[in-house]
Amino acid sequence: MEGLRPNRRAMLAAPLLLALVPSESYAAEAPLRIGSLKFGTLNWLTETIRAEGLAAREGLSFESIDFAGGQATTVALQAGDIDLIVSDWLWAMRRRQEGEDFRFAPFSSALGALMVASGGPVRAVADLKGRKLGVAGGALDKSWLLLRAYAQQTAGIDLTKDAEPVYGAPPLINQQLSLGRIDAALTFWPFAARLDAQGFARLLDMKEVVAGLGIAPPPPLVGFVWRERTAATKGAQLAAFFRAAAAANRLLAGSDAAAASAWERLRPLMQAADAAEFGKLRDYYRVGIPGPFDAAGVAACAKLYDVLARIGGAELVGPKPGFDPGLFALSRG
Repeated sequence: MEGLRPNRRAMLAAPLLLALVPSESYAAEAPLRIGSLKFGTLNWLTETIRAEGLAAREGLSFESIDFAGGQATTVALQAGDIDLIVSDWLWAMRRRQEGEDFRFAPFSSALGALMVASGGPVRAVADLKGRKLGVAGGALDKSWLLLRAYAQQTAGIDLTKDAEPVYGAPPLINQQLSLGRIDAALTFWPFAARLDAQGFARLLDMKEVVAGLGIAPPPPLVGFVWRERTAATKGAQLAAFFRAAAAANRLLAGSDAAAASAWERLRPLMQAADAAEFGKLRDYYRVGIPGPFDAAGVAACAKLYDVLARIGGAELVGPKPGFDPGLFALSRG
């Protein structure tokens, strides 16, 4: 199982070098509008950019607009009310195939995890047979689809039939595992980190699932999404934001001593129950800081798309399925 140590390759990754159309001047233009969830991890990054003077260094003006849920951010982006959000590239790919001009760049390579009680009866994927499995999100959650494919390939079981999946919001799934009402929980990484801090075991990281399906390097699922038309008018602002974001991540990925004040500033946003939970959230975030994203990464995304499309079908990928590498903006190390 992958250790929760900062990835040196990610720490040293150069800022995104995107093919954006620069504006002649952007300091006096309308600020870049970024849609985020009030307590989402994107706000950890934007707060660091502000507090460390990284926006000022870039001559960048941006504003964060809070939304109640991820669907609200995608609706606002489609309506043109905001310029940039964090979402999964599968959503952006489906919309691009339907004619929308979205682009994508990695925000985090952290994925979910399958969490179980330490010393409990579930010690391998095969042990999920006949047991209640909590799934954060719904039946089309990407981690759930990948775990289904992995279980079929490695253990010969169909988790939709051989286990008893229970779908719910991540906080509810965590609660049900804590109360012993489910035997395992497949959940998003911030909630896996909280369970980890409470003493639950990380049976299987989704990066291991992806690798087990023959997909390498591990592709990001979550990233920044914006429109090509936004790049045409605010290209320099976008590029400046991505440079500032890379600098903020380098700071947050630093040693505990060097990054202590930056992380302490984020405590209110992290909503950690105690020091142990704070430490796990910090460590999981660091592991997910993305490294350079190149053609090999896009090829891995294409393989991942094939798996997800096969399991999720038209309900997931839409009536016009297909993988368009033009969605992805590349970065160099």
